[in-house]
Amino acid sequence: MKFSDRLKQLRNEKKLSRKDMAKKIGVSYSAIAKYETGIREPDYDTLIKFSRFFDVTSDYLLGRTNDPDLTAVDEKDIAKRMAIIKKDLEEGTGEDGLNFMGEPMSEDAKESLLEALEYAERQATRINKKYAPNKHKKKQ
Repeated sequence: MKFSDRLKQLRNEKKLSRKDMAKKIGVSYSAIAKYETGIREPDYDTLIKFSRFFDVTSDYLLGRTNDPDLTAVDEKDIAKRMAIIKKDLEEGTGEDGLNFMGEPMSEDAKESLLEALEYAERQATRINKKYAPNKHKKKQ
């Protein structure tokens, strides 16, 4: 989804007119109209204003991610962690591979487990970002 589409969608979700949003953001009505029609792109400062106003990441506004809370870097990190989990799941443990209640897991059960784990990973990443911002994390 393009920036213009995201901006219009977010504005509509807040039930704001272009005029009202322009006042709240501090830009002109015509600028909002041009952003929403794709004629013009916002500068960095305006992009940050939109991001803060709608409480979404700039990556989400720019269409780099479909999750308003996760950045492109977060998405890559999640994909890497999920690849490791999938590999571990495929390789399994013991002689008969991964078991559930003493029985080998079917492919459908493995896929369902992976989907649940990915959901949990995304939730944990969102929560960690909310309660442990980068400025408070220890440098590694």
